[in-house]
Amino acid sequence: MATIKDIAKLAGVSLATVSRVLNRDTSLNVSEETRRRIFEVAEDLEYKTVRQRTKNTEKRTRIGVIHWYSQTEELGDPYYLSIAQGVEKECFIKNMDMVTIFKNGDRYTAKELNNLDGVIAIGKFGREDVEEFSIYSDHIVFVDFSPDEQKYDAVVIDFRKAVHAVLEYLLKLGHRQIGFIGGSEYVGKDQKPIGDEREKTFREYLTSHGGYNPEDVYLGRFTTEDGCRIMRQAVQKGGLPTAFFIASDSMAIGAIQALYESDMKVPNDISIFGFNDIQTSKYLIPPLSTVKVHTEFMGATAVGLLYERVIENREIPKKVIIPTELVLRESCKRKI
Repeated sequence: MATIKDIAKLAGVSLATVSRVLNRDTSLNVSEETRRRIFEVAEDLEYKTVRQRTKNTEKRTRIGVIHWYSQTEELGDPYYLSIAQGVEKECFIKNMDMVTIFKNGDRYTAKELNNLDGVIAIGKFGREDVEEFSIYSDHIVFVDFSPDEQKYDAVVIDFRKAVHAVLEYLLKLGHRQIGFIGGSEYVGKDQKPIGDEREKTFREYLTSHGGYNPEDVYLGRFTTEDGCRIMRQAVQKGGLPTAFFIASDSMAIGAIQALYESDMKVPNDISIFGFNDIQTSKYLIPPLSTVKVHTEFMGATAVGLLYERVIENREIPKKVIIPTELVLRESCKRKI
């Protein structure tokens, strides 16, 4: 069984600090980063405080975390996987039990949705999905999606502001022909297509700046494979833009691979700007310029909103917009 000493050693803090953090001593003056590190180490070691071990008979808050993707799809998508990790860590910190629910075909298991104090829904959902979730819980927080801000809590990012920042940067570098590679997504039993705010903003922004060409917009799935396939298609067509804004780092990785296969260099021949700032982005050759999305923080924020609903009885819905930031690396250069 893990001890406080084990946690203190791995977290690099004193025994007293570990004890006071794990027992939620609010008078302790310690940074949020240190506090979170202690909880993460404790979780990895499966440590339980005396208070936790003696509370087994007390009712704990039990939430369901519903995933838009299947389990296999999520493992291949660092964006949603990181949001889910943020949810899991914050649930541990707040002493909330978590039930993970993946879609089975076109349905969610009703048995898993029963007896929940609240729900966090990660991803995009159709109207019938939202209605089904509301049958099982009055407290629902949507992450990366906001079906009804008058009724449900939501955690989203400002896609429009992020895309504007990317395009302004590329234009300042002298690029006048900019392409877009993005994904198409569908929800509900009838697989209704949903628009991507990044694509819509890209079209609107470049149209207003006199640089939009519909032939430079390519859509597929948000996967490395499709990024590679689409860029091969663009290279074969010819007349490539001098820069591409790509709506996910996973697609950007595939696109860069396709350019290297065609003996085209990034950024000397074509500049590439991604989106999400997944862990592998900084290790590419060249390292990928991208939009950093604070995905784990999105997940933690969702847990905080649900905590307010369930524990503190907040009634008015909240929509939280998480800021993004540009991460400038070597995959873009000034057009000569």
